[in-house]
Amino acid sequence: MDAPTRAAHCDAADAWLASSSPRPEIVREVWNMGGLAPLASGTHWLAVEAALTVTLSALQRIPTRYHGPLLVDASVQCAWWLVPADAAEHLADVRTLAVHPQGWILQAPSTRSPIGGRFWLELPDGTGRLTPADRLGAALGPDSPRLPAEALG
Repeated sequence: MDAPTRAAHCDAADAWLASSSPRPEIVREVWNMGGLAPLASGTHWLAVEAALTVTLSALQRIPTRYHGPLLVDASVQCAWWLVPADAAEHLADVRTLAVHPQGWILQAPSTRSPIGGRFWLELPDGTGRLTPADRLGAALGPDSPRLPAEALG
């Protein structure tokens, strides 16, 4: 993606993320100061947490057209998928995931740059597209296809 296209994409992504907060101006201010902004799950999306290795494996099983926003933190080997706000029941039985409830705070950087190992592996597209719960559940559920060990390095 060339620089003008990436900048426009980041503008749209950050605007969408900030709009999920009741105080978007505070989110933008925190990002302008180079910090992680508190984004509350629930109204627009839920945050679903998984180990980074589990996440990378699942990402390979989900077709690209279904990839929604995905925040990772390499320093703690953790990732957070943004899924539809009604996804909790669908993902409740997936043991490799922790579905955070409405109101849970996700500390997130701007899409423009990482902060302390935390960055957007899959950028929000600015339209509200999320990872479908059924796709994520299928990629991580008990009947999900197994990748050969050499596929993960």
